[in-house]
Order: sequence, then structure tokens, then C-alpha cells
Amino acid sequence: MDLQFKKWIIGLSYALVALALPAMSQDQNQPDSLPVFKELVIATINSSQPDSVSRAVPKTDLNILYSPAIIKKESAISDLHPMAIAFVKDYLDENTERLEKMKGSSGAQFRMIDNIFTRYQLPSELKYLAVIESNMKSYATSNKGAVGPWQFMPETGRLMGLKINGSRDDRKDLYKSTHAAAKYLRDLHKQLGDWLLVIAAYNGGPARVESAIRKSNSRDFWKLQYYLPAESRNHVKKFIATHYIMEGQGGVTTTVAADLPGLENQAIDESLLAGTEMQLVTGKYHSMIVAKNLSMDIISFNALNPGFDAKVGIGEYPLRLPADKMQVFNANKIQVLGESVQFMLTNTPDDKNKFPEEIKLPAPKKAAVKTNRK
Repeated sequence: MDLQFKKWIIGLSYALVALALPAMSQDQNQPDSLPVFKELVIATINSSQPDSVSRAVPKTDLNILYSPAIIKKESAISDLHPMAIAFVKDYLDENTERLEKMKGSSGAQFRMIDNIFTRYQLPSELKYLAVIESNMKSYATSNKGAVGPWQFMPETGRLMGLKINGSRDDRKDLYKSTHAAAKYLRDLHKQLGDWLLVIAAYNGGPARVESAIRKSNSRDFWKLQYYLPAESRNHVKKFIATHYIMEGQGGVTTTVAADLPGLENQAIDESLLAGTEMQLVTGKYHSMIVAKNLSMDIISFNALNPGFDAKVGIGEYPLRLPADKMQVFNANKIQVLGESVQFMLTNTPDDKNKFPEEIKLPAPKKAAVKTNRK
């Protein structure tokens, strides 16, 4: 299906919707009908016509985990949620070059965030939230008063333990504000239980997300998204697109909670298994450290070892590597284990002189349940 024909179908769909809109409900509790229909049309076209052209990219520097190179194929976009595909494609066209440069220039900052998020047992890819919030700029300021790489408002920043006054603003400190962001993201996930909802709440506040859940009677972001402000729902899609550009695929934080078991148990592509070996390992290894010591790119390592960081160390993990990499691992596994443990202990939040105690967030208010009385 060529581009002109796609545009013709979409244009015709808009015309039909425009004719039908006057008959649609104008209840303010109902989501916008036109954006929903637009994404459904585009999703249908995209899902029926997967891309066949691969994006040519330079080879990754195997000794640098954050390099400008991205190992992916454009057709892998079809693995994302159908209602994200159109947005991600547009975002790729406009932002890939900028984000690839950031991936190369911000390696030290990303590694520090990874260290901190590991301590809080958070998915490391949540670091890309700082990219869409502020482009990783410490002095970024919004017109609403949010400041720093994580764009904290003063009230939320203070609740998370940051010092904010006339002479000091910890929101601008990447180290301290990342600890605050980790605490806030952890608390939001405890409340909402879904990473896409967490990202929406990070932008618009948990009260708006809880309201959307009630109005839609769903906890699936894709079903409740149009009960959210446009800025919040697009914030989630920006995160998915940025994650895709940086990682070359979706992940735990770009999948609704109900679909996570299927993602974690998904079988490895048979084509990846050729020339690999499997070995049970114990000990708290870290994927980034293992990949670095084996001169493997992190995407290839994660493809062979899904859920590695979450599962390794709890029990025996079936590590899978190319045969030559397995030999290198066995020859250096004590060193790799020690470096992994050191990596996870770096930037520990226990030093109160470096980072103050957090203030406990108040418990979310529960909406009163309405009952029919005769």
C-alpha cells in the first residue's frame, strides 16, 4: 500500500468522522472521538502493512554501552502497541538524530542514573523520562515552575527530600534529584501498578490518572488515554518513542501491566540461538557489567537473557551466550561478579550528608463509593 493511498484512506476516514461527530455524545466524561478514530485508522493500516525497509546504522562500539549507534530495524516498530506506532514513526523522523547525539554525549549521566535506579530496584530505562522532561539539562525550567533534569515542582521536590530555598535548589543537582525521582517513581508504581500509568502520572499527577481509571473503568493506558489531558497521554507516547530510539525495542516500561507476563515468558527468536550455549549462574551479576566485560552490546545480551537483572541473584539463572563469550565469562566471572556488586553499590542513598531523608508521601485519598438508597 503506497503512501498516497494511505493518506487517501485516512482523509476519507476524517471526512466520515466529521459527518458523524454531531450525532456523537457531548458528555464531558466521554473521551475525544476524533483522536481515537484517527489512531485506530492509522493503527489498522500500519498493522496490515508492516515496514520492509531497514534503517542502516553504524556498528556499535562494543566497549561503550551508551554510544550513538542504534541496533534496530524499522520493521521492529510493528512490535509496539498499534496505537503507538503512528506517533513513534513521526517522532523518529523528527528526533532520532538529536537523541542519538545525546546517547553518545550523556553516557556518564546515564550510567549514574542506572546505578541509582538499580539501588531502588527500578527498571533502568526509566532514565529516558529525564530525556523527555528536560533533555537532561540541570537548569531546565518550565513555565509552570518545574526545575531540573527531572522537572520537579517545588512541592513534590520537597516531599521527596530535596532542599529548595532562596540559596539552594537540589532539583538542579542530577545526583540528588535522581534519588528523588527514583523515590517518586517507586511510590507512583506502588499506587498505580503500571509503568505507562506511572509516566502519565509523573506528568499530570496521580489524581488525574486515578480519575481516568474511574471514568474509563479500565487500568489499561490505551483504553483510558483519552480521559487524560493531551499533554499527559502524549508524554507517555514520547517516552515510548524515546525508549525505542535509545534501545531499539520496547520493554517492561512501555508495556501495560496486564501484558507483562507474556513479555517475560516470550520465547527467544530461534535465529538468535545459533552458536549459543546455556549455563546456570548464581550471584548478583548486572547485565551492563557482564555485557561490557564480554564486549557485547547490551541489546544483544538482553535479547538472549530476558529479565536478567530482575531474576539473577534470586536463584539459578539460565545464562545464554555465544560460545566464545561463554568462555570469556567463565574465565572472568569472579571479576565480573565483583564489578557488578560494586556497580550496584555506587551512589548508595545511605549517605545522609549527600542526600537527606525523604518525607513520606500522604496516602492517596479514596473516592467515596456511591450507593443507591431507596
